[in-house]
Amino acid sequence: MSWFKRVKEGITTKTAEKKEAPDGVWYKCTDCKKTMAMRQHRENLYVCEHCDYHARIGSKEYFSIIFDHEQYETLFSEIQPYDVLGFSDKKSYKVRLKQTKRKSGLDDAIQVAVGKLEGYSLVIAAMDFTFIGGSMGSVVGERIAKAIDYSIENNMPFLIISKSGGARMMESALSLMQMAKTSARLTLLAEAKLPYFSLMTDPTTGGVSASFAMLGDLNLAEPKALIGFAGPRVIKETIKRDLPEGFQTSEFLLEHGFLDLIIHRKDLKSKLAELYAYFRN
Repeated sequence: MSWFKRVKEGITTKTAEKKEAPDGVWYKCTDCKKTMAMRQHRENLYVCEHCDYHARIGSKEYFSIIFDHEQYETLFSEIQPYDVLGFSDKKSYKVRLKQTKRKSGLDDAIQVAVGKLEGYSLVIAAMDFTFIGGSMGSVVGERIAKAIDYSIENNMPFLIISKSGGARMMESALSLMQMAKTSARLTLLAEAKLPYFSLMTDPTTGGVSASFAMLGDLNLAEPKALIGFAGPRVIKETIKRDLPEGFQTSEFLLEHGFLDLIIHRKDLKSKLAELYAYFRN
């Protein structure tokens, strides 16, 4: 027997509205999952203050960290991607390029700039993962080739900061040709006796790791970066064996002789200047 009777139908309970924090105020680390103020994270060069995880950053952030007074000149922006093959999967490559440019604010997966490092000139080509996974297409290869020519003509050292998922499938064989093109062009830099520094960041995989990323006079990396050709799952399924702990991390590669040095982002500018001075001498 019920002692209560609803007098009016449709009575609802008012609940407090959940207020979301504005975008860009807080940052949650993808590694340790701890939260910190975005401004504090940015001032810490996008490195987690709790676990030291190096979050992915783009070319503009690297240019600001490395170049003196955050001043630099962008080169070869006139070289633009286009859909030469008329490729289409879920959407046409032409549409994908247009949408990615609008969303990322970038015109391709690599940017080239020249500026000063501790007063000395340096050319940097830095990759952006936000542009189709940092994939290597014709523009990436051509801008690197032009950057090498510029370094030779102006007697400057060259740095590539890699961050890539591999070759760009939408350009088919044209993207794979960039592996040979960039590797061959780097020999000209060696003949000119100009240093080439390769900095691998998270992730550096596929055709990029199989070409210019591993050809530096010094091969450098950020801590805990994923570096390799195929992914761990593919390798495990191929060889039918469990992989060692930490496989394909920069620490693992340093221990096994594939890297020369791991550099913390806070020390990046000073360490590059120190290495540059060594080569000058």
